[in-house]
Amino acid sequence: MKKLLKSVALFAFVGTSVLLAKPNITILATGGTIAGAGESSTKSSYSAGAVTVDKLISAVPSIKELANIKGEQISNIGSQEMNDKVWIKLAKRVNTLLKKDDVDGVVITHGTDTMEATSYFLDLTVKSKKPIVFVGAMRSGSSMSADGPMNIFNAVNVAIDKQTAGKGVVVVMNDEIHSAREVTKVNTSRVNAFASPNTGKIGTVYYGNVHYYMNPTRKHTYNSEFNIEKINSLPRVEILYAHSNDSDIFVNAAVKAGAKGIIHAGMGNGNLYPSTQEALGKAVKKGIVVARTSRVGSGRTNLHGEVNDEKYGFIATDNLNAQKARILLMLGLTKTNDKKELQKTFFEY
Repeated sequence: MKKLLKSVALFAFVGTSVLLAKPNITILATGGTIAGAGESSTKSSYSAGAVTVDKLISAVPSIKELANIKGEQISNIGSQEMNDKVWIKLAKRVNTLLKKDDVDGVVITHGTDTMEATSYFLDLTVKSKKPIVFVGAMRSGSSMSADGPMNIFNAVNVAIDKQTAGKGVVVVMNDEIHSAREVTKVNTSRVNAFASPNTGKIGTVYYGNVHYYMNPTRKHTYNSEFNIEKINSLPRVEILYAHSNDSDIFVNAAVKAGAKGIIHAGMGNGNLYPSTQEALGKAVKKGIVVARTSRVGSGRTNLHGEVNDEKYGFIATDNLNAQKARILLMLGLTKTNDKKELQKTFFEY
């Protein structure tokens, strides 16, 4: 009887331990305003990336009640300094971590200037259904009413929420959850600086309470064709910004610099100034892939509108903005130079 009671007690203890087991979340820090510090709490000047990942974690002690937290420093730079080398390093590390049984999700702290680009790069290259959550801040940690701690708290809650699995990379800012494909920075300094102009946010997180309302529909993460383990460098792709009285100067400069692709952020529905259009047509004949997007900020860039894409050999980027179209084209060029295949890619991702 005593042995039976001991067995029951042990079973109950083990069962309770399993039920109470906390998820394991790794926080990867890259720098940015969220890790920034300044001399005054009432001035906007600060140094990005001045705070380490350990200090970021210790600034939000309540997250340790939610999950077993580990931290790693990937880089410590302002996100305006973000580059291909850090992208590849970060994507490979996330891919490695999420293959482990003892890692349930990843939170990545990042500067806001290029967070939409880095998050989309990982959305296309990391093979996992586990949560990948980007988070940043518009005010440094030493600033009055710093938004970083609450954003981190919310990001960890999103990372441990089972609904986040399979949604691809998400960005958590200002109580909102956005898909990495759709989100963009829309203001220079407000705390509500992020939005998804074409589709809207996919969910909200208010003091850790997570609610989802939509799912991303394009290919990402686990069903993406791009494998970061096979990518060690990225082809050069430039972005050119259209304007009235434009010229062929920057097209020719990009060609001379060895660009493999050019993203043209055109007027309206991706329209081009005549001399720029002719120069880009010549670039296509030299083997450079030219993709049209728009400088407008939202909406779809359509094939065969005012521009005869078939004649000039251009491809259209659907509703991706220039910075995201550049990422998809870079990755596409690691697999093919065929314009038909690349056009198909822009309609699938």
